[in-house]
Amino acid sequence: MVSESKSPYLRSVLEGIPAYKPGEKVTGPDGRSIKLSSNESPYGPLPSVRAAIADAAADLNRYPDPGAAGLTAALARRLGVPEEHIGLGAGSVGLLQQLLEAVGEPGAEVVYAWRSFEAYPLLAELSGVTSVRVPLREETHDLDALLGAITGNTRMVLVCNPNNPTGTAVGEAELTAFLDRVPDHVLVVLDEAYREYVRDPRVPDGVALYRDRPNVAVLRTFSKAYGLAAVRLGFLVGHPPVVAAVRKTLVPFAVNHLAQAAGIASLEAEDELLERVAATVAERGRVRDALLEAGWTVPPTEANFVWLRLDGDTLDFAAACAGAGVSVRPFAGEGARVSLGTPEENDAFLAVAVEYPGRR
Repeated sequence: MVSESKSPYLRSVLEGIPAYKPGEKVTGPDGRSIKLSSNESPYGPLPSVRAAIADAAADLNRYPDPGAAGLTAALARRLGVPEEHIGLGAGSVGLLQQLLEAVGEPGAEVVYAWRSFEAYPLLAELSGVTSVRVPLREETHDLDALLGAITGNTRMVLVCNPNNPTGTAVGEAELTAFLDRVPDHVLVVLDEAYREYVRDPRVPDGVALYRDRPNVAVLRTFSKAYGLAAVRLGFLVGHPPVVAAVRKTLVPFAVNHLAQAAGIASLEAEDELLERVAATVAERGRVRDALLEAGWTVPPTEANFVWLRLDGDTLDFAAACAGAGVSVRPFAGEGARVSLGTPEENDAFLAVAVEYPGRR
């Protein structure tokens, strides 16, 4: 007879870890539903990419190439790096989990800015790594404070550039000076999920910085600019010891057959895809200008979203947007992140924001 009073023993750390909360989708009274809460591209895959996925679907009865040789080679050519410097995962967040598993051991610490990508603390705790959070300064990374937080227990430092959810970015001079001062045994991960949206020439390309720094790795994703959020595909650029580690910690076949085909096709159609990115960048400027004109304080953003510091009004503002059928991403007591959609979707958000009485 099975006892109803006991359950299997599970890790105690799970009791304090909330489940990851994806961006919500809401529906307004008129039936309108505009999702600006997940930093997704408002544009679907290009026809050539959809065709590649459809062709690949014919082989779903077979396991995918575990080494993703074709995609690895295509990325290496595109980035001008050796194939052994490319690692793959189920999105950049999957690769981050692989990295944490590679460095995680009792007493190990990971240092990162806060607020930053909300998955950082969740993945750190699941990996048994202690989080060391360093407060943002003026909505961006305080690199001196990050450096000061490094101890003999530090195994990894995360720099989200541009930062999610504030959109701010660190310039090349300060980032290079920071990297030059980080101890060689500490892995610095440049999380560049929004790299394709960067237009400020002062913001460095992490792939250029990693080349002569064995302790630097770069994370990127196909989920945002490439419009492939549903297939879960990300890649890492780093030196062979780091790449070997993420290949060992990758769940077999986690980079599925459809994702591999979609990734290769997207790289082949990159010029056309980046035209869509340019359209989003143009909307970014238009939306931020409209918010500034309405009296909001909006930090400069190099990503596909804007950040509104709302403090105690955050949830009220999110509710006002939801009432109009627009979902945004609230961080209670801090602010709201608003992804950029189509011009029509952005106009629906602006209609709420410019009239909101608590704008600041």
